[in-house]
Amino acid sequence: MNTVARPTHAENEVDRARSGDVRALARLLSLVEDESPRMREVIRDLLPQTGQARIVGLTGAPGVGKSTLTGALVGAFRAAGRRVAVLAVDPTSPFTGGALLGDRIRMQEHATDEEVFIRSMASRGHLGGLAAATPRAVRVLDAAGFDLIIIETVGVGQAEVAVASLADSVVVLLAPGLGDAIQAAKAGLLEVADLYVVNKADKPDAQQVVRDVRNMLALGSFEPGGWKPPIITATAANGPRDEGVAELVTRLDAHWDWLCASGELKRRRHARAREEITALALATLRDRVTKDVDELAARVADGTLDPFQAAEEILTEAED
Repeated sequence: MNTVARPTHAENEVDRARSGDVRALARLLSLVEDESPRMREVIRDLLPQTGQARIVGLTGAPGVGKSTLTGALVGAFRAAGRRVAVLAVDPTSPFTGGALLGDRIRMQEHATDEEVFIRSMASRGHLGGLAAATPRAVRVLDAAGFDLIIIETVGVGQAEVAVASLADSVVVLLAPGLGDAIQAAKAGLLEVADLYVVNKADKPDAQQVVRDVRNMLALGSFEPGGWKPPIITATAANGPRDEGVAELVTRLDAHWDWLCASGELKRRRHARAREEITALALATLRDRVTKDVDELAARVADGTLDPFQAAEEILTEAED
């Protein structure tokens, strides 16, 4: 007698999320963010329904207007009929451990749109501008049927470029008054950009920022048929009709077309999977280490044990 496999609880939750049940989607995201014991089941069950969403990372220093531009982008993509999700990574509250939600007020105009979902995630001390659970949260939103997922990082510095390993397209947002040409030339953050947006273009010295970035790009080399990051000026303050927003959407679409045609999309997603696997493996290894690391550190410090041997002892103990 043949039996029909019954949907798991996670599959039911995903089905409800795909049909627009915001509470079901929020519950799934809470499971992965809180590292629930059920997280593995959830990720396994939703995996066949992932891989369709476009992922756009938006990053930049504090105060450049990331939340404002994100809100404008959401409006522009919704006008094109696309279902949009936003993962906004915020600093962690020192009192509650949760996300500081001040910047979300800039996206309140989308709060009543059933085709838009906005989730704040606390960074919880994780470096790189993202939260540790961001990759799993992206999988949940992808499986829930969103056409576009925008990841807005916490305000970052020059070396915090984790979003580059997670997004299909990386937008680096700049603004006047945040540094001179030397800063632009050396900033590692700029090197991960697929598109540059100079925001607050109505401010003095905005064109100087454009020239600085253009000069930095002139120092690089681009393969024939490769992608050369465009520089877009914008004054995102009120919505999708603001100066530069329509051009940014057009350029993002062009970058997506290039990713698909060149095979770069497949390469980036392969690299993303490798990064996720490595991070999970290292986290599992840390959890399995029960040997007293402080005792080993004391022996290394007093010269009775070399650090390589100490590391091997930890790995041997973790394998047992």
